[in-house]
Amino acid sequence: MVKHNVLTKRCLLAAASLLLHVTLLAAAQLFSEGKSVYKIVVAAGATDSEQTAARELQAYLRQISGAELPIIGAAEAGPRHLIYVGFDSRVKAITGADVPAKDDESFTYETRDGNLYIYGGRRRGTMYGVFTFLEREMGVRWYATDCTVVPKRSAYKLGDLHVHEAPAIRYRFAQYYNTMDDAWCGHNKNNTLWAARRTAYGGIGAYWNAHTCGQFVDAEELFESHPEYFAMRDGRRIADGQLCLTNPEVLQICIREMLKAIQSYPDYWVYSMSQNDNKLFCECEQCTALAERYQAQSGVMLWFVNQVAAAVKEVYPDKYVGTFAYQYTRKAPLGIMPADNVVIRLCSIECCFAHPLDQCEHNKAFMADLKAWQQIAPRLYIWDYVVNFAQYHAPFPNMQVLARNIQIFREHNAIGIQEEAQYQSAGGEFAELKSWLLARLLWNPYQPTQPLIEEFVRAYYGAAADAVLEYIKMCRDLVTPQTVLGIFIRPNHELFNDEFTAASRRLLDDARKLVAGNATLAARLDRVRLQPMFLHVMRSPEAAVADGTRDEYFRLMRDNNYRPRENKDIEAFIRECE
Repeated sequence: MVKHNVLTKRCLLAAASLLLHVTLLAAAQLFSEGKSVYKIVVAAGATDSEQTAARELQAYLRQISGAELPIIGAAEAGPRHLIYVGFDSRVKAITGADVPAKDDESFTYETRDGNLYIYGGRRRGTMYGVFTFLEREMGVRWYATDCTVVPKRSAYKLGDLHVHEAPAIRYRFAQYYNTMDDAWCGHNKNNTLWAARRTAYGGIGAYWNAHTCGQFVDAEELFESHPEYFAMRDGRRIADGQLCLTNPEVLQICIREMLKAIQSYPDYWVYSMSQNDNKLFCECEQCTALAERYQAQSGVMLWFVNQVAAAVKEVYPDKYVGTFAYQYTRKAPLGIMPADNVVIRLCSIECCFAHPLDQCEHNKAFMADLKAWQQIAPRLYIWDYVVNFAQYHAPFPNMQVLARNIQIFREHNAIGIQEEAQYQSAGGEFAELKSWLLARLLWNPYQPTQPLIEEFVRAYYGAAADAVLEYIKMCRDLVTPQTVLGIFIRPNHELFNDEFTAASRRLLDDARKLVAGNATLAARLDRVRLQPMFLHVMRSPEAAVADGTRDEYFRLMRDNNYRPRENKDIEAFIRECE
């Protein structure tokens, strides 16, 4: 009798276990045929970005499946059928994870007992986890502000998921005109723009200003009464150069203005105390002695900036002061180091961008400077360049180097990367493709680039995609081992030739016929066509007038207010061409 009861008990336990297993399998059906038993739970104390993520998760799942998943608070949550957004005591108890730091942008999403838990840092980490779940598991893509892809699915089961990601670069800035959109930045993990602002997507971080010496000590206002504040060149003080950094009154003015700037713009994390955009450094006896002592002009600047940073630290211990390693200050000094609250913003303006930085003879000096700054700078921030500022619409075949260059910066301890591009208007060379590609590579530069390019092109250009991919290959084939691709090259540069210009025009003009009935695709392709059109207008002006290319180019530019160069708007450019 006892033996029979034991066997019965074991059978009942086995049956219960099997029933639980079947129940959990059924619970893992997130949605089917427009219905779902799941609810989205917003963790206790959810931030604005976590609430945004929950709402968007609900909206996108509705678009994908037709199912409406209600959003509830943590206090209302039962034990089953949950998508938990955010981290709280319940998530900690279930997952055993440590409480993420608020600004930690890493995230985890994982399934346990048929529930899905998405959590990370409260500012943006959880939100990035939600968007990555929608991307990776559901196929959602936010390619550009005019192109979001949301696939339809009739059913989806939650499998055994455990995904954890962390950004390769802390501060990520793809500086295109078309990236200045809060939603695009949130979806694509672009957490920095030129101006800081608070948004529903966790806010936008920023590095405040640049070339501030002339802003803090204004030559127009002060040169006549205090010429000693300004650089000495060839034995006389000049108003259009740098400051005299060894003048104690200049230091006090800059400290005062820096503190005022931080008070006026409190949402930035770092504030620039940096040289003017010229190479006319001070040659007075005191400044020259410091340069000789530290064996570089950067030593004079760093000696000055460290003092400003010390004053800032007393009032704002959580803020940073940044300065350039740029042109005449690019070489790292000896015998002096940046203070622990100083950020060095190293600029690659002189580099060749046809080949990876570490595989190009032209870039050897930059690589040496990068390594030297890595040794002494606790916080190294990179200002990189990814377009041709002399001709925004000319081909700039650099996509093959983007991933490797970001890897190099990461491997030299860069905490942030600013990829300066066409920031003044839309219409730049492959602006949509490159901004999306850069955003993904700044998060993870160790992924293959070509599949990303092909994915974007097929989604964005539709029937013209094959032609666009062929054109990208044609541009890339222009690069040889001897090519030096700077950011100010002109149409007569050896990179370009008339055969390429003619062939690429024919290719893209033929592709235009394939999308003629779709205004959206036609407009996207026209932005690609601007590239060989520009070369034709500039290299063969008489022929471009005769065949109508110049008129079409000017019309497209005017209709869309595209800017052709950093220092010229479209009307000034047209006057120059005429």
